[in-house]
Amino acid sequence: MTDPALFATTPAPGRACGPCTLCCKVYDVPAVESVAGQWCRHTKAGRGCAIHATRPDHCRAFHCLWMTEGWLGPEWKPDRAKMVLSLDPATRFMHVQVDPGQAQAWRREPYYGQLKRWAAASLAQKRHVLVFVNRSATVVLPDRDVPLGVFEPGDRLVARERPTAAGIAIEVEKVRPAA
Repeated sequence: MTDPALFATTPAPGRACGPCTLCCKVYDVPAVESVAGQWCRHTKAGRGCAIHATRPDHCRAFHCLWMTEGWLGPEWKPDRAKMVLSLDPATRFMHVQVDPGQAQAWRREPYYGQLKRWAAASLAQKRHVLVFVNRSATVVLPDRDVPLGVFEPGDRLVARERPTAAGIAIEVEKVRPAA
């Protein structure tokens, strides 16, 4: 599991979670026995966390990209978008954690078009956009989406460039750790 302390932890000016609690549904938080895809038992609809003052460090350290990046518009606030954006601190891949109750939210506009643009802009840095619905991952590439299936701890994404008559094609696959 990625250490949330490695993520940006300072909200952008004027940003606050307010009634948004989607991160309390889309991530595993073992410290409170919360499982991705189900609301944390401490979440109070429209009010936030019932244990906010004593919440685990994992929760305390995490801020989604909407909170930390003032350039993201209001449409990207997770309770509106139905997805939580973050950057993996090790790979710098963009992770899009989708509310499983709205599993196709990432395919709606303006989101899908923007994810495609981010995917295209990220290729030069060998970074990718990964969409997760619970643990099931899909890589968003500029020309197509590649379902990878369930991503387990230790799994990694491997991308290769392949020359074609039309230019460079990107091939991606999930690689399991060696046993």
